[in-house]
Amino acid sequence: MYNAYISLGSNIGDREAYLEKAIQILGSHGKIEVKRLSSIYETEPVGYTDQGEFLNMVIAVQTSLRPETLLHQCLQVEFDLGREREFKWGPRIIDLDVLLYEQETIETADLLIPHPRMQERAFVLIPLLEIAPGLEHPSFGAPLENLLDEIPDKEGVRLWKQINGEDAFVHSGN
Repeated sequence: MYNAYISLGSNIGDREAYLEKAIQILGSHGKIEVKRLSSIYETEPVGYTDQGEFLNMVIAVQTSLRPETLLHQCLQVEFDLGREREFKWGPRIIDLDVLLYEQETIETADLLIPHPRMQERAFVLIPLLEIAPGLEHPSFGAPLENLLDEIPDKEGVRLWKQINGEDAFVHSGN
């Protein structure tokens, strides 16, 4: 079994329901086991900013799938939930990105691991570090905490729903 981390985001419709459905679909795959869920964070859009705020989170999975097959499964979940890719960084029902796969560095035509912009995005690093403190970036050999410290604007990432001790969501009241 291999350890991987997947980020999830949604800013259309019932954002929380889309996150939950995506996790449910991934977890129902016979070769993917969802091990940990981060809390949910509400974040300002990046790139194209004329759109609604996102809900973002990260999950830890164990899988026997190879990275390319895991990516294909994530894309299938997006398709199944109705994601349409109208333009880069546009609004989306659901977005899944494979952030890390073990400590491998992978470069193919369809897949870059570690995710090429994760070290620039507080909305990825904050929930990732919540469930996996102490991780290092495989390409830079630097602790992710240090990379997060270098990001100037973390205020745009706000706790929206916290995970309690039983991995169930409880609203943070913010």
